[in-house]
Amino acid sequence: MPIYEFRCLKCQECFEWLVISKNDEVEMKCPKCKSEKFERIISSTNYAVDNPGGNSGVKSTTRTCSSGSCTTYEIPGPTR
Repeated sequence: MPIYEFRCLKCQECFEWLVISKNDEVEMKCPKCKSEKFERIISSTNYAVDNPGGNSGVKSTTRTCSSGSCTTYEIPGPTR
């Protein structure tokens, strides 16, 4: 059951929506202003490792290009 995040285009309120079944029809509205105009936004994630040794195993690579820079994080765990 994924949780999607949205931003209201009228009042800029951000809110989450839990999707129980993709076949269910629901009337989605902004919880603050009741507008039906919103956009889906990319969710941020948090990552924490309890490692007494101080090394979390997370590796980062930062690249720079003409439009700025970006960082990619390699998080330990199972791979596909």
